Amino acid sequence: MVPPLALDIDGTLTTSTGRIDPRVFELLPAWDAPIVFATGKAFPYPVALAHFLGRDEHVIAENGGVTHVAGETTILGDPDAAWAVVEAFRERGGEIGWGDGDTVNRWRETEVALSIDADEALLREVAAAAGGDVEVVDTGYAFHVKSPAVSKGRGLRRAADLLEIEPGSFVAIGDSENDVSTFGVAGESYAVANADAAAREAADVVLAESYMDGTAGVLADLRARRGDDE
Repeated sequence: MVPPLALDIDGTLTTSTGRIDPRVFELLPAWDAPIVFATGKAFPYPVALAHFLGRDEHVIAENGGVTHVAGETTILGDPDAAWAVVEAFRERGGEIGWGDGDTVNRWRETEVALSIDADEALLREVAAAAGGDVEVVDTGYAFHVKSPAVSKGRGLRRAADLLEIEPGSFVAIGDSENDVSTFGVAGESYAVANADAAAREAADVVLAESYMDGTAGVLADLRARRGDDE
């Protein structure tokens, strides 16, 4: 049988321009094992993706701040601490960077995401002054101000427990430092070629192909492996 999957979204299921690759709708609906979508995006995004794929809504959102698996939702993290850091950042001239009508954070429950164009040095300085209550994670698409007590990896352990699956049976695919904890939980881990240095260092395999090209190749190999086993 094919293994359960823990899949990042941005940079992993997308094209280089940030669009969902259409192969997602060819390859994932019929995958005959659980799929957990693990992302830094707010809760509604992975739920919507699972819904339109016809998959069970097994998701880890906000870098582990929100999990929804087997119908059970768990919210972790301290959004007040994250917002306090962001407000201090703004008082010192920093900008969140999304402009008016910020939909990036509108439905975010446990953290704050800032544009990748935000002043990283200032943001990290302000976060460090918070004394360990928050951390800044660079996903390549945004800077996430979040509780260090939550991660995608911890979310995957919880998901595996609720699904009654061994965490080590999962195959994880991702592209950035927020996937490192997921790679540490899954039995196999793959970093697509566009992955950052942290993800590449943590993965079992660094793929030769980028974005969904790399992910599609892994899925094909896993199916072929199943055929060999049968």
